[in-house]
Amino acid sequence: MGKILLIETATEVCSIGLAIDGQLVAIEESFIRNEHAAKIQLLVEKTLLQADCSLKQIQAVAISIGPGSYTGLRVGLSAAKGYAFALDIPMIAINTLASLAYQGLKSNLFTKNALLIPMIDARRMEVYTGVWNDEFSNINPVAPMILEESSFNELLEAQTCFIMGSGAEKFKNLCNSKNLVYLNNIQSSVKGMYALANEFYEKKHFADIAYIEPFYLKEFIGTTPKKIFQI
Repeated sequence: MGKILLIETATEVCSIGLAIDGQLVAIEESFIRNEHAAKIQLLVEKTLLQADCSLKQIQAVAISIGPGSYTGLRVGLSAAKGYAFALDIPMIAINTLASLAYQGLKSNLFTKNALLIPMIDARRMEVYTGVWNDEFSNINPVAPMILEESSFNELLEAQTCFIMGSGAEKFKNLCNSKNLVYLNNIQSSVKGMYALANEFYEKKHFADIAYIEPFYLKEFIGTTPKKIFQI
């Protein structure tokens, strides 16, 4: 087992952690929107100081690879690549929705035979989502979805479904099924990454640092700035 630097910037939360021997020993988080680039290095320094660990002791860096915010994902991946190249250590890529689902799985409220449905806000009524079972197998592939009241009817008719993440409240407000449980205290964080990262590290399941890209799910569509005045 090793010392793994954890970086999560896929949503509005900038979360940094350090895992040692499969345990999360230090964590620093910022909840200020649009400041990931300004905060990330400082949070890394605070995290390492908290754990009395130096950068030279880090043996791998794990990054939350998406889906999520285009800007946030780019910032996090750039930082992770920088540390991996500078320290000559491997990089581990963790699916952001899997990380959310793992937090739900370990929640005190989660019950056997239930399903986990993490959701990340993708603006308006759209979310990025997927479905995991109680054995943490991904049974519905990760995909974008426009939420409707009936979006998960078949699943909710058969069993309890736990939803969590930045997009989950949208569905909670649409659906009144008695089998729907909203975990409002779970958001994207390294709290959901450390165990998965340690498992990948032990199996040597590493990303290709030179070629890895954020898992956007959708192509970025920019907008043309409005003209304020004309000459």
